[in-house]
Amino acid sequence: MDITNASTAPVSASDPAPDAGSAAPAPAPLALALVVASDREGRFAPVVTDWFRSRLAERADFTVTVVDLADIDLPTALSYDPSPAVRAELAKVTPVLEAADAYVVVTPEYNHSFPASLKNLIDRHYTEWQAKPVGFVSYGGISGGLRAVEQLRQVYAEMHAVTVRDTVSFHHAHGLFDADGRHKDPAAAEGAAKTLLDQLGWWGRALKDAKSVRPYGA
Repeated sequence: MDITNASTAPVSASDPAPDAGSAAPAPAPLALALVVASDREGRFAPVVTDWFRSRLAERADFTVTVVDLADIDLPTALSYDPSPAVRAELAKVTPVLEAADAYVVVTPEYNHSFPASLKNLIDRHYTEWQAKPVGFVSYGGISGGLRAVEQLRQVYAEMHAVTVRDTVSFHHAHGLFDADGRHKDPAAAEGAAKTLLDQLGWWGRALKDAKSVRPYGA
């Protein structure tokens, strides 16, 4: 093979040598919407949510906006032409969901399923969820909310979202935290949270990069 015509840039002795210690700048954090599903009176959701937010506070790869459905008053009757009052409520959440690169849903389990408030939020949005990853933090009795999570995977698949495999689940949740909301034995839960967020970050970055090259076509 004739390599005499290969295009190579001449190297001058005055050219600076590459800095072997330099690294590419860290990517911008992913925008994470943390959806608190329960709007039940006397709910346990704030304890679980605050614990998970403490895990997020130690990460530089996410910025977090909380969407607490107890603060949103959305009727269950769906409409293609919502009233001004409903539009005002949607204005509290829709821009957050649209801007998010990834989601984590904090959900209890009610009667082997997830809260109606969450289904209402999901059904009122479509493109906002598409080609984005969703992680789950669940709590409940013996199942730790995992039956609710498995149903949510089917719902989010219809929304063209990607649900990450690993979850954080709290079995018999009320007995796991002290009166100040601190987990009594946090090692396993902290490990699960790290795994979930690592997977969510990978999928969030991969999907965001892919969409920057080619828009997602549902």
